[in-house]
Amino acid sequence: MAAGCSTGDQQSAEKAGRDATGKAATGKAAAGRAAADGPAGILGANFNEDPDSVTFAELRELSASWLRGFVPMPEVGADASRQRAVKKLLDAHRQGYGTVLSLKFPYNHRALPRPDSPAMAAELDRVDKVLHAVLDSVDVLAIANEPFIESLQQDRDSGALNTFYEKIAAHVIAYRKKHFPSGCRTRLYMGALNFLDQPDKRTKATDRWLSFTRATPEIEGVDIHPHVAGPGNVQAYLDYVLPRLRKEQKFLVTEFSLVKLWEQHLKDAVPAPYARRYGVSPDTRVWQVIKQAIEHPVPAEQWRDFLSMSPWFENHKHFLRTQVGRFRDTGRLAVATYGVTQAAAMAQDFGPDKQPWLLNSLYANRTVERPDGGLPAPNYGFFDDFRALQRSQDRRPVSSR
Repeated sequence: MAAGCSTGDQQSAEKAGRDATGKAATGKAAAGRAAADGPAGILGANFNEDPDSVTFAELRELSASWLRGFVPMPEVGADASRQRAVKKLLDAHRQGYGTVLSLKFPYNHRALPRPDSPAMAAELDRVDKVLHAVLDSVDVLAIANEPFIESLQQDRDSGALNTFYEKIAAHVIAYRKKHFPSGCRTRLYMGALNFLDQPDKRTKATDRWLSFTRATPEIEGVDIHPHVAGPGNVQAYLDYVLPRLRKEQKFLVTEFSLVKLWEQHLKDAVPAPYARRYGVSPDTRVWQVIKQAIEHPVPAEQWRDFLSMSPWFENHKHFLRTQVGRFRDTGRLAVATYGVTQAAAMAQDFGPDKQPWLLNSLYANRTVERPDGGLPAPNYGFFDDFRALQRSQDRRPVSSR
């Protein structure tokens, strides 16, 4: 029996894969029903590349029941279950969480492997190791993380990017079929598209990405990462993607934020009311307040005042709530996930030109004082909205330990 697949799971999967007459469902009909029966409208938590930055106690406080991360494929060794992100998600699965894993192939500094090359064989071998560890345990596997960022422009233009990921996808599909002939709980999506709010980023390569997704029955949809400069920009992603998918296919949103909006205000003067209340020079810049809070975390009330007194943040403090509502209103959202903590890389060498990812997080764990042994402070706006967006129908029997 294939790794991770119990007899009970095999029987359940087999039952789910049969039609009303009891005959095995195949091809597009089975794929369509599988997509319709999959996760729908879920909002989960996301640790990206830093599984150690998130604890299950923090997830419980958020009432989260789904967790997502990505595995950098060069980190995969002989036993993929020991890689940090994979290990975290398998642990989450054992505790009853729904899980989403993205496969990250970082080729932004070198050419992608060509078909039938030794480099491609090495990548497929690593893919096999991950599949052995996670198939039938993780709920969703996204084939690619951010391929249009994690590749060279020449590979995107030449079609090499599409060829590489289509081969990876075909390999994953064949592996799953071989090892789980009666059905597998892990659903397959193509990884995330970026920059779709920019017309020049909607290219032949992105068209081909979605054409492949649409034409492949085993693929249940596509992931998008709308990191944007304004809430209205997110709609461009949906307008581009949804008409290009089969009507039963869904979409993931494993990352989304207003980080580009926050970035536009880093060099603004600190809000005057904040400067007066905390004795800060009115010439202080926003980025300097953030940097000082990283170096010397401030009381929770002070961090809240900094954000609430900044109109560029206060006016968008419900972005998470509003956007998840819009995703759900399409009727085609499978899973969206949102960043939990301010990871170490977000705070490192912070300055006026560093993207302020840490303003997005659900916890302000690096900018707010933390009581000894206690949980980090909730981040203003997003934490409460995340909890409020959790629905009873999405919950799993999550462990309380």
